[in-house]
Amino acid sequence: MRAAVLPAMALLLVFGSSAVAAPPGPEYVQAVEFPYYLYPRTLWERELVWLKTIGVDTVEFSVPWNWHQIEPDDFDFSGRTSPRRDLAGFIKILRKLGLRGWVRPMPPIAGWLNNGWPAGAADRATQKAWLKELDDLLAPQTEKHGGPIAFVEGRESTVEVASLPSPVTTISATDPAALMRSREALASGRGALLWVNVETALYPAGWESGATALSRPGAVDLNGQERTSTTGLRRDAALLRNWSRFLETLQSVFVPKLPAHKLPAGVRISELVSAPVSAVSVLNRSKTAFHDDLLVRDPVTRHPLTIPGVSVPAGDSLWLPLNASLGADGLCRECSNFSSAERLVYATAELLTVEFENGILAMEFAAPEPAEVILQLAREPVGPYLAAGKPTKFDWDEKTLRARLTVPASKAAGNRVRVGLAIEEPETSAFFNDLHRLTIGQKNLVSTVYSSADVASRSRLRVPEGFTFTASNKSPNEIDYTIAVPPDALHGDFAPLTLEADGVPLGRARVQLFRPASIRLTQALSLHFGQSRLAVEPPAVPVETKGGSNLEIVIRNNSPQIQTYQVQAAGEGLEILPAKTEISIGALDERPVSLRAFGIDGVTGLRDFRLHVTGATDVELPMRVVLLPRAGTVAWTADLDGDGSPEWVLESPKARAVFSSRDGGRWMEFTWKDTDTNFLPVEGAFAQTGPVEVHPNGDSLEFAGSGWTRTVRLTDASLTIQQTTSLPPDSLMPQTSGNLSFAIKRSSPGSAVYEIQQKAQ
Repeated sequence: MRAAVLPAMALLLVFGSSAVAAPPGPEYVQAVEFPYYLYPRTLWERELVWLKTIGVDTVEFSVPWNWHQIEPDDFDFSGRTSPRRDLAGFIKILRKLGLRGWVRPMPPIAGWLNNGWPAGAADRATQKAWLKELDDLLAPQTEKHGGPIAFVEGRESTVEVASLPSPVTTISATDPAALMRSREALASGRGALLWVNVETALYPAGWESGATALSRPGAVDLNGQERTSTTGLRRDAALLRNWSRFLETLQSVFVPKLPAHKLPAGVRISELVSAPVSAVSVLNRSKTAFHDDLLVRDPVTRHPLTIPGVSVPAGDSLWLPLNASLGADGLCRECSNFSSAERLVYATAELLTVEFENGILAMEFAAPEPAEVILQLAREPVGPYLAAGKPTKFDWDEKTLRARLTVPASKAAGNRVRVGLAIEEPETSAFFNDLHRLTIGQKNLVSTVYSSADVASRSRLRVPEGFTFTASNKSPNEIDYTIAVPPDALHGDFAPLTLEADGVPLGRARVQLFRPASIRLTQALSLHFGQSRLAVEPPAVPVETKGGSNLEIVIRNNSPQIQTYQVQAAGEGLEILPAKTEISIGALDERPVSLRAFGIDGVTGLRDFRLHVTGATDVELPMRVVLLPRAGTVAWTADLDGDGSPEWVLESPKARAVFSSRDGGRWMEFTWKDTDTNFLPVEGAFAQTGPVEVHPNGDSLEFAGSGWTRTVRLTDASLTIQQTTSLPPDSLMPQTSGNLSFAIKRSSPGSAVYEIQQKAQ
């Protein structure tokens, strides 16, 4: 009885595991530009994990010479002078994630101060010294040595790596035509595809070129929120995870046309053929949707083949599989059970992955609309067929040995949907029971089941490097594994697990890794760049020093079991109540913990404290409060954007004004705190070249530049500026936002008052 139901059970588990084939070879390179120096160090891991998760395997980055050269003979690659100079740490993250690095070691770097060149003439001797320092860092980290560095541009470097494929097609992720342009590049099957402007860039203060704003918008904002412009990157990354190793072999062939049939203007169809897998590329540049049958040439029979009901929205494209071998030479690396004649004839949705495991043929498609797939097989499938996790009927033609499968439309991210068909009842099988996640730094119980006791006795578990496990027999055909995930694993990354017997893989799972608990301070302030916000690290929250204010700490339990946590917080000059509290949180749930903070003896300004959470986890997090008087202003300073240079802040109970210690004391934001409304544009105001000296003086800041001084005072929500010379020009204008208004009064060239006013309701 158990053997009879095994195919259906295994099919469900294949869907649940979301197993993914090994990354493709380097024949066609798709990379994303990630200029680490334009992004806070605390966010590198988050964004690189996201890139890997969507299917990107190569990261391109320049190395700014003048950023890392502190003095002529002093280079910082470890972050000792700024967290964003930690190039060694960046490479270490790439290595942990299994991402490849594509390095540009020499200027120019567009938008960067002096294009990346150091001050003065960069002669041959200084260039040689720079490259030696950089090469010494990169050489031990090449792929040859098990590291991530795969490509280094230019002839100057002596690092031994593979040659970069050419030509390189560069596409901005914010370009509305990005998907169309990228698909044209894929159809050529040559060189490399480089995506830029993916991440919103945040320049270190004083390092932007000319009048460049500190922030440059990208397809993903500083808080990790994606805009719709990431669609092209996501779709290409998912497609190329398995298709990239075939692009080099694809050859364009003539596409026949139906009698009296003419393609609409703006629609272009290309057929690309190779022995193991072919494709039909459909580009719709028109302003109307395309829906029609396509006539192509079957690469096997060389006869005309009609692909019915192909739909491509206006301004969109499709990459349809044609004559895709189901054997190991095709998109599926583990499909040795299929003969050379068995193939996917065509599909009307983009095919992303093919897997065969425990007798189940599983396929993943990008299907914004209902589609179909035709399979040429050597035997009748035993069934069942599941589409998007639901049992679905399929058509079988006994004469032609062809199966027609329907593919439902998907509204999931990237329109991804999985289907699976039981081809045969496996003689041996093994699978993971209800495995969805692993907790970092802890021991995780993972249950496995096998088709027989004999298979269980001959099986073994394969885990990633650094993971350890112990096994215990639960029953003759069941084994429980206790898997320990290393504490330095990255939150959000995926770990591949494999069950095999006699060297043959029987079951796989690709499991996401989570830290035991995620903790956040809900009222933490953000640094504004126009309307964009950057969460400040360590988090800080304003607190009324005498009356106190609540701190709401939210703890999310990432474990699949109920967990109990003990919470303590303490800091010099602070009283935080209760001194210790305990909370139980359900599996995959979150709950708030409310603390109240006071200043001791009327102290004001920025104060550090440590939040210590123990029990189901053991983590100590740095946090901060800004102690404010009930009426009045405090001046405080901190590195709010993680660039190594401090910002200066004037803060009252009503408003916050932030200034840079570089760029001539650039005024960066002016925010009404109740609604978190910022009235300054993304470039701020009063930006000039060079650093300034800043001195706090009660409720004011005094800036000293080259030949001028400036005093800035904040009273309630009114900011007064007085300068010994004329103020630099600015583009600030009176404006309104809801019931708030921003007013400007200039009494002289060197004096101005800026005020946020709230209208009575």
